[in-house]
Amino acid sequence: QGQVVESGGGLVQPGGSLRLSCVASRIIFSIYTLEWYRQSPGKQRELVASISSGRSTNYAVSVKGRFTISRDNAKNTAYLQMNSLKPEDTAVYYCHADHEWQNNDYWGQGTQVTVSS
Repeated sequence: QGQVVESGGGLVQPGGSLRLSCVASRIIFSIYTLEWYRQSPGKQRELVASISSGRSTNYAVSVKGRFTISRDNAKNTAYLQMNSLKPEDTAVYYCHADHEWQNNDYWGQGTQVTVSS
Protein backbone atom coordinates (compact mmCIF):
# COMPACT_ATOMS: atom_id res chain seq x y z
CA GLN A 1 0.00 0.00 0.00
CA GLY A 2 1.39 3.37 -1.01
CA GLN A 3 1.71 6.35 1.24
CA VAL A 4 2.35 10.09 1.01
CA VAL A 5 3.50 12.20 3.94
CA GLU A 6 3.56 15.99 4.06
CA SER A 7 5.89 18.19 6.07
CA GLY A 8 7.04 21.78 6.24
CA GLY A 9 4.00 23.54 7.64
CA GLY A 10 4.17 26.05 10.45
CA LEU A 11 3.52 29.59 11.58
CA VAL A 12 4.74 32.40 9.37
CA GLN A 13 4.16 36.14 9.23
CA PRO A 14 2.30 37.73 6.32
CA GLY A 15 4.66 38.19 3.41
CA GLY A 16 6.79 35.26 4.50
CA SER A 17 7.59 31.98 2.79
CA LEU A 18 7.30 28.28 3.46
CA ARG A 19 8.16 25.19 1.47
CA LEU A 20 6.00 22.11 1.87
CA SER A 21 7.28 18.66 0.99
CA CYS A 22 5.35 15.53 0.09
CA VAL A 23 7.32 12.29 0.24
CA ALA A 24 5.81 9.21 -1.37
CA SER A 25 6.63 5.60 -0.67
CA ARG A 26 5.71 2.25 -2.18
CA ILE A 27 4.38 3.79 -5.40
CA ILE A 28 5.85 4.34 -8.86
CA PHE A 29 6.10 8.05 -8.18
CA SER A 30 6.87 9.11 -11.75
CA ILE A 31 3.46 8.03 -13.11
CA TYR A 32 1.41 9.95 -10.59
CA THR A 33 0.06 13.46 -10.87
CA LEU A 34 0.87 15.27 -7.63
CA GLU A 35 -1.58 17.78 -6.24
CA TRP A 36 -1.69 20.11 -3.28
CA TYR A 37 -5.07 20.86 -1.73
CA ARG A 38 -5.94 23.00 1.24
CA GLN A 39 -8.85 23.23 3.61
CA SER A 40 -9.64 25.88 6.19
CA PRO A 41 -12.37 25.66 8.84
CA GLY A 42 -15.85 25.92 7.40
CA LYS A 43 -14.65 25.73 3.81
CA GLN A 44 -14.47 23.00 1.21
CA ARG A 45 -11.15 21.46 0.31
CA GLU A 46 -9.76 23.28 -2.71
CA LEU A 47 -7.11 22.41 -5.28
CA VAL A 48 -4.14 24.73 -4.96
CA ALA A 49 -1.67 23.36 -7.50
CA SER A 50 -0.92 20.27 -9.54
CA ILE A 51 1.98 18.83 -11.52
CA SER A 52 1.61 15.97 -13.97
CA SER A 53 4.06 13.22 -14.75
CA GLY A 54 5.11 15.34 -17.73
CA ARG A 55 5.63 18.31 -15.38
CA SER A 56 2.69 20.33 -16.64
CA THR A 57 1.51 22.60 -13.86
CA ASN A 58 -1.73 24.28 -12.90
CA TYR A 59 -2.52 26.73 -10.14
CA ALA A 60 -5.55 28.17 -8.44
CA VAL A 61 -6.08 31.80 -9.37
CA SER A 62 -5.64 32.82 -5.74
CA VAL A 63 -2.05 31.50 -5.59
CA LYS A 64 -0.79 32.01 -9.14
CA GLY A 65 2.43 33.98 -9.14
CA ARG A 66 3.05 33.30 -5.45
CA PHE A 67 3.18 29.49 -5.20
CA THR A 68 5.33 27.09 -7.22
CA ILE A 69 4.83 23.33 -7.41
CA SER A 70 7.68 21.05 -8.39
CA ARG A 71 8.69 17.41 -8.21
CA ASP A 72 11.88 15.40 -7.87
CA ASN A 73 11.20 11.90 -9.12
CA ALA A 74 14.58 10.66 -7.94
CA LYS A 75 13.57 11.54 -4.37
CA ASN A 76 9.88 10.56 -4.70
CA THR A 77 9.10 14.05 -3.46
CA ALA A 78 6.85 16.91 -4.49
CA TYR A 79 7.22 20.45 -3.22
CA LEU A 80 5.06 23.50 -2.83
CA GLN A 81 7.06 26.71 -2.51
CA MET A 82 4.81 29.38 -1.02
CA ASN A 83 5.91 33.01 -1.15
CA SER A 84 4.20 36.28 -0.23
CA LEU A 85 1.93 34.41 2.13
CA LYS A 86 -1.34 36.00 3.20
CA PRO A 87 -3.57 35.31 6.20
CA GLU A 88 -6.12 33.79 3.82
CA ASP A 89 -3.58 31.09 2.93
CA THR A 90 -4.03 29.70 6.42
CA ALA A 91 -5.26 26.11 6.09
CA VAL A 92 -4.34 22.48 6.38
CA TYR A 93 -2.46 21.55 3.23
CA TYR A 94 -2.83 18.05 1.83
CA CYS A 95 -0.80 16.18 -0.74
CA HIS A 96 -2.65 13.94 -3.18
CA ALA A 97 -0.98 11.45 -5.51
CA ASP A 98 -3.25 10.45 -8.41
CA HIS A 99 -2.27 7.66 -10.81
CA GLU A 100 -2.22 8.95 -14.38
CA TRP A 101 -4.40 6.22 -15.88
CA GLN A 102 -5.62 3.90 -13.11
CA ASN A 103 -8.19 4.53 -10.41
CA ASN A 104 -5.57 4.63 -7.70
CA ASP A 105 -4.73 7.55 -5.44
CA TYR A 106 -3.31 8.44 -2.03
CA TRP A 107 -3.87 11.27 0.42
CA GLY A 108 -1.53 12.52 3.09
CA GLN A 109 -2.54 13.41 6.62
CA GLY A 110 -2.08 17.14 6.07
CA THR A 111 0.22 19.82 7.42
CA GLN A 112 -0.98 23.03 9.07
CA VAL A 113 0.03 26.38 7.62
CA THR A 114 -0.81 29.45 9.67
CA VAL A 115 -0.14 32.95 8.37
CA SER A 116 -0.44 35.48 11.15
CA SER A 117 1.37 38.39 12.72
